[in-house]
Amino acid sequence: MTFPHTPATPPNPDDLLVLLAVARTGRFTTAADSLGLNHTTISRRITSLERALGGRVLSRTAGGWEVTDLGSRAVEAAERIESAVGVLQAPADAPARLTGVVRMSATDGFSAYIAAPAVADLQRAHPQLRVEIVTVTRRALQHRSGLDIEVVVGEPQVHRAEAFRLGYYTLGMYASRSYLTERGTPSSVDELTRHPLVYFVDSMLQVDDLDAPRRLVPTMMDSVSSTNVFVHVEATRAGAGIGFLPCFMADQHPDLVRLLPGDFHEQLPYWMVLRPESLRQPAVAAVVTALRTRTSEFQQALLGGTARRDEGGQSRLTE
Repeated sequence: MTFPHTPATPPNPDDLLVLLAVARTGRFTTAADSLGLNHTTISRRITSLERALGGRVLSRTAGGWEVTDLGSRAVEAAERIESAVGVLQAPADAPARLTGVVRMSATDGFSAYIAAPAVADLQRAHPQLRVEIVTVTRRALQHRSGLDIEVVVGEPQVHRAEAFRLGYYTLGMYASRSYLTERGTPSSVDELTRHPLVYFVDSMLQVDDLDAPRRLVPTMMDSVSSTNVFVHVEATRAGAGIGFLPCFMADQHPDLVRLLPGDFHEQLPYWMVLRPESLRQPAVAAVVTALRTRTSEFQQALLGGTARRDEGGQSRLTE
């Protein structure tokens, strides 16, 4: 369907704000819920906007709706409208406060140890800010409808997106003290291969950079396999086998012992991927800054600093 361009009819500002909601959520139904409208009204508003602008502002993808080039320009205009309305609604002497919902995806460990604390600190100053975190280990999406931020392992190959490296983390082989007492402590790679492995489900692993155990010790037989790294940690602690674990997670547990660190010290990068229109949102930009700061502060632990517990039960890092 094509739309005749009619420059004499300026777009309705309300239609622009509807587009903004769809661009941020990727779905008509979610945008409708956030605006207190129904799906039909959202569709009608988008059609009205496209007639006014003379072209498509949204395109359908497998994951939802993505803005077109024309839509991206319209979203920028809508953001200016939203910002102006926000200034009028706030008291003249009120400090700037972040509001709205930021949606992100990240791996299990990053979400728990970096994203959650970073967001909690940010919300102390901005209590009306909401952050939704989807935990998943996968490649960066080519169509990231509904997501403002993605944190992935390994350098992403994406288009129409901004990507930058956040930092690195290290994985190592770990076993519980009770397991080693019962089964013996391997002193070489050859001895290690006689033990079962706790790691990701091989057939469901979507990130090539995480295939290290199958590359380094291909003869290790799987014991407990899971798509969730917290399951890896707890299964290793329970004695299910030797786990290939992120050091920043395993080192939190004094009952786990790192094995053969000279042979197993796989270092992988965290990358952040953002839609350009998302980064223009003050709330998203603030969350990005908070994540970068927390990652930098946590870098020693990410790279395999040893954690020990003080008498109060708090985790502290030592060299």
